[in-house]
Amino acid sequence: MIRVLITVASRHGGTREIGEAIASALSDRGIEAEIQLPERVGAIDAFDAVIVGSGVYAGHWLEAAKRFIERFETTLRQRPVWLFSSGPLGDPLAPIAEPVDAAPLVEMTGARGHRVFAGRLAKEELGFGERALVRMVRAPYGDYRNWPEIAEWAQEIAGSLKAAAAVGR
Repeated sequence: MIRVLITVASRHGGTREIGEAIASALSDRGIEAEIQLPERVGAIDAFDAVIVGSGVYAGHWLEAAKRFIERFETTLRQRPVWLFSSGPLGDPLAPIAEPVDAAPLVEMTGARGHRVFAGRLAKEELGFGERALVRMVRAPYGDYRNWPEIAEWAQEIAGSLKAAAAVGR
């Protein structure tokens, strides 16, 4: 059985829901997927692959996800790793640029890929300071996540892992 750790830093739960959708899609393909908060992961040796995700705020990953990668950099380089970011909002999506942290984190982990998925922004989940920032940058409220795109990416990962396992037999 292929075991995958999915660890996601999420400020208000939207990015975690993406991680849960990825876990579900992997499970549907016969891969055991476990979700853990980055700050709670003690070891990754028991996993065959790792998917790390983070919400993106002001162009940057959340600190918990970056610290996870820093803690496990050596071990991550020894297994398949994929990264994803959640953040662009609106129709059309903005910002469309890669997060500032993406390229260095791909380099550190040797990740096989990095995907940026649209995010969600719910006014009722934000504190006063966050609402003020949203008004200042004119970020649109709403849920812009593309669930079929997320499931398709997870299926690509599952296919890659299964193909590698078949060759390794």
